[in-house]
Formats: sequence, C-alpha cells, structure tokens
Amino acid sequence: MILLASPGQGAQTPGFLQPWLDVPGVADRLAWWSAVTGLDLVRYGTTADAEEIRDTAIAQPLLVAAALAAYEALYEVAPDTAAPARPDAVAGHSVGELAAAAISGVLTPEAALVLVRERGRAMAEAAAVTETGMTAVLGGDAEEVLAAIDKHGLTPANVNGAGQIVAAGPVDRLLAFADEPPAKARLRPLSVAGAFHTEHMAPAVAVLRRLAQGAPVADPAIALLSNRDGAVVDSGRDYLARLAEQVSAPVRWDACMGTIRDLGVTAIIELPPAGTLTGLARRELKGIELLALKTPDDLDKARELIKNHSGSGTGS
Repeated sequence: MILLASPGQGAQTPGFLQPWLDVPGVADRLAWWSAVTGLDLVRYGTTADAEEIRDTAIAQPLLVAAALAAYEALYEVAPDTAAPARPDAVAGHSVGELAAAAISGVLTPEAALVLVRERGRAMAEAAAVTETGMTAVLGGDAEEVLAAIDKHGLTPANVNGAGQIVAAGPVDRLLAFADEPPAKARLRPLSVAGAFHTEHMAPAVAVLRRLAQGAPVADPAIALLSNRDGAVVDSGRDYLARLAEQVSAPVRWDACMGTIRDLGVTAIIELPPAGTLTGLARRELKGIELLALKTPDDLDKARELIKNHSGSGTGS
C-alpha cells in the first residue's frame, strides 16, 4: 500500500524546483499555476533567495504547486485526464493538506491553489499583527516538553511524533523558553513567519471558512488523512471544514503516523521538497519502505516502489 506525503512550510529551500523544470510538462503546469496564484512560481522555486520564499504568502502556494507537479510527473497525469492514477492513500503536513486534497480528488489542482493562495495571504496578515514564531523541540520526555511549553505560555503547534514537538507563540516567550529548555532536548528555531496552528491564526480561519463553503468539492477517491486527529476522512466537504479549522489548531502528525501504521501502508513517498516527513517516519514507522522524492532522478525508484507496493495494504 503506497502513501504519498506532502510536506509543510519550512521544508522549502532556494532552487529546489530547478531540476523539475527539465521534466516534460512541468514548466507549462507551473506557468499555468502561476497565473492561478498570481505568483511567479518558477522564479520563486529556482532563483529566489531564502528570505523571499520564507514569506508565507509565497511559500505556501509554492509548496503545494511543487508537490502537485511532482505527483503528476510521478503518475504521468495529463491535465485533462478524467480519472487520473492515484496512490492508495495520501497525507499532508499543514499546508501540505491542500496538495493532499487535490491528489485525493477532493479538489482540482486549481481549486487547491486558489485556497492555498488565500490561506497564505490570510496567515501572513495574521502573523503580521504580533511578532511570533515557532521552535522545534527535538528529544526530551514528551510530558516534560509539553509542560515546559505550557509554562512559557506557548502552544504545541505541531506534535510530530518521533521525539519532535514544535512550540509556537510570541517571540519573547520563545526566547525565554530557549533560556530554560526541557531536559535532554535540543531547540531549533524554524524558518517560518509566524505562530501557525495557534490562536494567533484565528483571522485566517474566518477567511477559509467563508471560501470553503463555495469551493467545488468531491469526496476523496483514496484514503485521505487529516491533521486534526489522523482520521481517514470520507467526506470532501468535511475535509475542507477541517482544513479551515486546522489553521489555528495543532497538527497531529503523530496521529497521522499511527493511522499510516494501522492502514497497513508498506511504502511512503514524500513529495518535494522532500526529507522532513520521511525523516520522522524513519524513526517512528519501522519496516515501511521510504523514499524522499527530491529530484527527477528519484522518479524511477519511486515508480518501482509504486509497482511493488500499490494496493498491498489492509486499508486499500
């Protein structure tokens, strides 16, 4: 059973899209999606510097477009295909859930990109109100980490499993947290522009609630996991409602990995910019084959995994 995983904000690096432009059709799709988003996705994915693509309003559409372009290249999906080939299951981390929605058939790629365009703008505006940020906490006892986060008035915005929890909130509180870290834990500030998945994003939730009501939606054609609780969601409308609320609620990637195990997934392919989610799975999901699809050079290996693992799980 194959699951595709789409990473979230912070995974982007300068130039990560450059090699994908050599894949037939990718540059054309990115040009079209640039028109949809009002952003020059090719430039942002190739020549823009780290500070430019740190901007939430740019990073989020860029990440979703990159994941969808790689998915279409992997499965050789034509834009006008009525019933495109799909994996057995899909999950996205944070903004990666918009790519997952398109891969599952809940949204068209264009609808997903419209929503992520507005999500990125709304979250950037919300982040500008107060100086906030996010810090990954690596290692330590989970209960002690959560207690330390609470002590400093922060939110556990991402509970990622594999010994990683992300604290989020005002910068001054994050600095105080860094001065008094939990025992046996390492802290790593993240390259994001705000405290995502916390109460600071409430204005963005209202924007997405309004847009989700009118978005064209279908029920998922494959197993589609939700960040809220790791559940497999059967209703496209329910998934969109969850997407809106998730902007200010913690990402429970630990629960998603639990569901991945329960479904009987035998192989995970992480879409670009890949590495973060396969890294978590490597520590948490023993016995599952993993592939970080970083460049087109990895496509043949990914297709071999698909050939060997598609439809082999209990949840397919």
